Parts: sequence; structure tokens; C-alpha cells
Amino acid sequence: MATGPRYKVPMRRRREGRTNYHSRLALLLSKEDRVVVRKSTRNVQIQLIAPTPIGDVTYSSAISTELGKYGYSGPTGNTTAAYLTGLLFGLRTLKNGYEYGILDIGLHASTSGSRVYAALKGIVDAGFEIPHDESIFPSDERIRGEVAAEYNGSDLPAQFDAAVEKIKAEFK
Repeated sequence: MATGPRYKVPMRRRREGRTNYHSRLALLLSKEDRVVVRKSTRNVQIQLIAPTPIGDVTYSSAISTELGKYGYSGPTGNTTAAYLTGLLFGLRTLKNGYEYGILDIGLHASTSGSRVYAALKGIVDAGFEIPHDESIFPSDERIRGEVAAEYNGSDLPAQFDAAVEKIKAEFK
């Protein structure tokens, strides 16, 4: 570890690898609400967060473990679950009266076709407005779970279609 009078200790969340303060500052200076997408191996979590002088305020959220209420019993950490969580979040947020935000993927790698962008596609398909490029979305076969169903023999596409119908029916 570096020592001496000129050594500057990084901020705690930077040391932990949890926050990129350069991108956070740019997002905060825009004064727009942020759609924060965070993924782990088991879940996908999406939140609508607004910056305020006293701290960030969360207006709406959705997590992939909620999908069981809508008939989805597949894995909650895959691309299909990310899309469904995005759709649920988008419809819930529109119902609460919010209709615009900018995407915040944090320290996740920006890879075309990833789960982060599957969640973004679900949010956009719900009617929520986020600036994006269509080329980053995963294919419809991956989103429906057809690719996974080919090699593991699951009924993921049928569960996907049923869950989409139940989610849309709840918010009509």
C-alpha cells in the first residue's frame, strides 16, 4: 500500500468497488430521475430514484422475486426474468405518474444483449420513456426463454407468455 504525505485514500464506496463517482456526478448534474438497474446471479432489481439535496429518494421499485405472484416459477436471475421485472417496473411506475428517466447501470459492464438491457427493453415496452438505442436489446428468442428451453427442456416460453398477460392485466 502506498504511504507518504501525498497518498490520498479513496472514498469508502470506491474502495469497496460499489460506486463510480465520476458517472454518478454526471447523472446527478442532469437533474433527471434515474432508472437504476442492478443485477446479481439470483435477482434483478430496478428502482426509480430522484436526487435531492438531503439524499436520493426512491419513488418506485421492482425485484424479480415478485414474479412468482404472476405465475412465473422459472429462475429469477436470467434474461427472461429481467425483461418481466422491467415490464412490471415500467407499468407500476407509469401508474404512479412518472414517465421519464435515464438509465443508470452503475458498475455493470455495458454489453449488448445483457440482462441489464433486457430489463431496459421491458421498461420501454411498458411505455416508460428512456433514451436508448434499439441495437443493444437481446433477441426476442432470448427474452422469451426459447434459447434456454432448447437445452434444458423447460416450459419457460409458456410461463413467460402467461406472466406477461397477468402483469398487463393487473395494470389495465
